[in-house]
Amino acid sequence: MQNIVYYLAVDIGASSGRHILGHLENGVMKTEEIYRFTNGMKESDGRKLWDTEYLFSEIVNGLKRCKEAGKIPASMSIDTWAVDYVLLDDADKQVGDTYAYRDSRTKGMDEVVYGLIDESSLYARTGIQKQIFNTIYQLMAEKKEHPEYFNRARTFLMLPDYFQFRLTGVKKSEYTNATSTQLVNPDTKQWDWKLISMLGYPKKLFLPLEAPGTVVGNLTEEIMRQVGFDTQVVLCASHDTASAVMAVPSEEDSALYISSGTWSLLGTELPEAVLTSQSMQSNFTNEGGYDYRFRYLKNIMGLWMIQCLRHELDDAVTFEELCRLAQENQSFGSRVDVNDAMFLAPDSMTEAVKTYCRNIKQKVPETTGELAAVMYQSLAECYNETVRQIEDNIGKQFERIYIIGGGAHVEFLNQMTADLTGKTVFAGPSEATSVGNLTAQMIRAEEFANLSEARNCVKHAFAIKKYSPKQ
Repeated sequence: MQNIVYYLAVDIGASSGRHILGHLENGVMKTEEIYRFTNGMKESDGRKLWDTEYLFSEIVNGLKRCKEAGKIPASMSIDTWAVDYVLLDDADKQVGDTYAYRDSRTKGMDEVVYGLIDESSLYARTGIQKQIFNTIYQLMAEKKEHPEYFNRARTFLMLPDYFQFRLTGVKKSEYTNATSTQLVNPDTKQWDWKLISMLGYPKKLFLPLEAPGTVVGNLTEEIMRQVGFDTQVVLCASHDTASAVMAVPSEEDSALYISSGTWSLLGTELPEAVLTSQSMQSNFTNEGGYDYRFRYLKNIMGLWMIQCLRHELDDAVTFEELCRLAQENQSFGSRVDVNDAMFLAPDSMTEAVKTYCRNIKQKVPETTGELAAVMYQSLAECYNETVRQIEDNIGKQFERIYIIGGGAHVEFLNQMTADLTGKTVFAGPSEATSVGNLTAQMIRAEEFANLSEARNCVKHAFAIKKYSPKQ
């Protein structure tokens, strides 16, 4: 009987987390969800926070489930969303709260940063898209509001690095997620020490950056006792989008992709960062990817708006029903800028959309179908505009778009994307982040020779649906 070698991807998103076991069977990747848990921002005294203790307990619970199933992973890795972090003191205890990126504490922090380095110089140094929730602005808010935290802190860790430290007792900082801080030099692939000094952030907090595939360590004795086994923890591309892009089922060196979920990350991979003023003006980012490729992309609000609409309907309507209602109301002509700051964390997404339309003298959507139509069609039009900007910025035309992540299931949006862009759309895999996480582990274990071979496996292992543009 063949001895199956399992690998475990722990993929934690803003609304849920999952433990996905993967293995190769006759050269085909097989995956299995072994555990799932909920996540969400917590409100405390007007602040939006993450409950890191809860999240870590669920990571451990998922490991216990592996033991119960008799499927012990040879290695495991954790990925999460970007930009959020913890500070640890000299006893490795957390300093302060873990803020969620949608918290409003960063309001005005961009101007404080630009008082120390102007915006164009900052982009030229890092190549990272301006988003008010980037870590660079979060740390400035920390510095202004709680300078005592900086005095007490000894270590800065992004969330996946922190959780992996809790599992192993070993602190390591992973490169791809670190680039989202807007504090990394795209040439050296390390922290921009001069920039960090200019901003007044303590250099001692930041650990050297290490690439996906680096071994963190084995589980501590305490964790082994809790879960009933030992395994090796390794770094994946711990920014969830960096992992997802590893699962793009394309044989091209530079494919056009949309990592579609709560956020939509639309871009391509390039060997060098694009640091032009044109790129900055159109707000593109050069985030770190696997094998030091650059993920040249724009961060778009994504399915967040439609998720909020559903929650405001008490989740009584399925996403499939919202798509059907949107399709029935396709003739409703109002549109919104999905990237407008008013949609980042409104008290009511429904009212935010209505207010936006009212303010610019458009017809105000009233029914659920009209609201869904505005959201989906505005997102598709944003995709189309962003594709054109990419092609202009890098001087390359694309024939196809690969949609990966949960949005790969949204057929109405996928077909609209094909129709508006005039490009063939390939949708899948839907669990791209977990697949990419597993891929990094499997490459390290020499199950795959390289990323190209792994992507070829993904192409044949998972259902990929084709959408042709309507003539």
